[in-house]
Amino acid sequence: MVNLFAYSKPQVGGEELTELFNNQKVVINRIVSNEVEDSGWYEQEEDEWFVLLEGEALLELDNEVLTLKKGDTMFIPAFTLHRVKKTSTTALWLTVHITV
Repeated sequence: MVNLFAYSKPQVGGEELTELFNNQKVVINRIVSNEVEDSGWYEQEEDEWFVLLEGEALLELDNEVLTLKKGDTMFIPAFTLHRVKKTSTTALWLTVHITV
């Protein structure tokens, strides 16, 4: 058993990823971000759904910058270029990666 809200805050500019579930087709992660600026570009082979459980973030997707706040969810199809431009002091994400 894992409590989603029991985590250590990473150093400024860092992230901590904890894999919560993996059955080869679905991977669920908890990610804690601390004042991350420009995560670099992602273009994943799998679909991704996420929810921002705590904090705020700026996400760049399809040449648009989206402001995310606590409770926002999004689905990102496979091979969609995106990046996290910035996060608040503590941003808590739950991500679900789905291989089709």
